[in-house]
Amino acid sequence: MTIEQLAAGTGLTRSWLSKVENFRVTPSLPALFKIAASLGTPLSELLEGLEAGPELCIVRKGEGKEFDRDPSPGNNIHYESLAHGHQSRAMEPFLLTIPPHGGRAQLLPHQGEEFLLVLSGQVSFDYGEDQFVLDAGDSLYFNGSTPHRVYNPSKKAAQVLCVFYVTN
Repeated sequence: MTIEQLAAGTGLTRSWLSKVENFRVTPSLPALFKIAASLGTPLSELLEGLEAGPELCIVRKGEGKEFDRDPSPGNNIHYESLAHGHQSRAMEPFLLTIPPHGGRAQLLPHQGEEFLLVLSGQVSFDYGEDQFVLDAGDSLYFNGSTPHRVYNPSKKAAQVLCVFYVTN
């Protein structure tokens, strides 16, 4: 079942369900009942094993989970979660694929800290009033509360390892 089908079956939004799936939001009991009913599974099965999350989480190449981090119309970055199997994580690692002349249209802030490592291609990074060009092998670490964006000004797709750390 796709997340779109689950959203249609529960009346819950795709974005919210994605956050639940990736342990960014804790659902209420009524929402869990809707999800279980739509999936045709007992509620107890949804909760099974949550308290004993894995210590080790391996995600093999190609097994990352597509994640809709920013569904705004001005963002065409493809996010692939690299730790979706670990429920109690403090970091959110993603593989970003940024298409040619693509990326995020707006500078946006968020809580926590972020690390970027350009794996292939070239990206531009806007941070507040500053702009930086990053090539493969370049990295940066920054406070997410300053409005920022990453985009790809070139004719070739770029891949970036991105790690979010959300502080409380």
